[in-house]
Amino acid sequence: MKISKDHVALVETELDGKVTRSESLIFDASSVTFLTDLVDLVRSFKDANGQATILGVGVGVPGSVDTQGSGVVESALLGWHQIPLGASLSRELGTPVLVENNVNALAVAERLYGPGHDHADFLVVTIGEGVGAGFVTGGGVVRGGRGGAGEIGHIVAVVDGPACTCGNYGCIEAVIGEKSLVADARRLGIITAVESIAELQTQADNDDVQAQTLFLGAGQPLGRTVAGLVQVLDPEIVIISGEGTKAWKHWKSGFEQSFRASLTSDRRSIPVVVNSWDDEDWARGAAALVASAPFYSDESSGEQGRRVRARLTSPTVKKVSS
Repeated sequence: MKISKDHVALVETELDGKVTRSESLIFDASSVTFLTDLVDLVRSFKDANGQATILGVGVGVPGSVDTQGSGVVESALLGWHQIPLGASLSRELGTPVLVENNVNALAVAERLYGPGHDHADFLVVTIGEGVGAGFVTGGGVVRGGRGGAGEIGHIVAVVDGPACTCGNYGCIEAVIGEKSLVADARRLGIITAVESIAELQTQADNDDVQAQTLFLGAGQPLGRTVAGLVQVLDPEIVIISGEGTKAWKHWKSGFEQSFRASLTSDRRSIPVVVNSWDDEDWARGAAALVASAPFYSDESSGEQGRRVRARLTSPTVKKVSS
């Protein structure tokens, strides 16, 4: 499952990544009963699959996770501080549970099933409500010392800029994230006070110059930021995903110009692949955590990963659920 502030996307997959069921359910991450609510949602979805025994549950969250196995979450976007999500879900569901930053989970899925399949070193960048990144090197996801690698949305892009959910000011997420784009569009009168990013994209699609300029302007700092990552990490390919890619044709010109201009000549030709996106892709990434557990060491997945591997030998196990 992929957890958002106001809903949870769930999918059930086979080991090859094929989605067999999917559902999006209302969820309030700020509720005092959010853990109980999550358990009830997952249990209901899990029980609906009939008699098949699942291999495990993968969870993608917008924030830092200490390790996939213990699943302690720190998320400014969700308003969660040191929440023992993995242990709570595993105990209540009686199932191995692996928790990861949602962009890292997406990077695992890209490695197993997507454009990253043919590359040992690649960068995944996501745009939408937030801005994030996941880096795969040598076939494995880089997590960092505290599980927070890839939080590029909190790189300061504008001195004394707008407030960010992390508590700082001028972060790139606060400058070009969905909330910021919508606020700018409302201020400029492009959309009404009750309209959202979907209406802003519609205006851009209908050749509204102001709307197109907003997206183009957002693409420029994104391009410079991603170029900085390419210079430091030297990936073979860049993959861009997330809900923001629905309007990519309007981001593209600003991104491409600033991205290529900010690279050294030897890296200027790096391929950039833009993936189509929906919530199911995020949740499929979470399922990939479970599907990949048998092939990685215990370092991140720990006891939960060992439980997944033990279940893999059971003749009753049919699916991976997330």
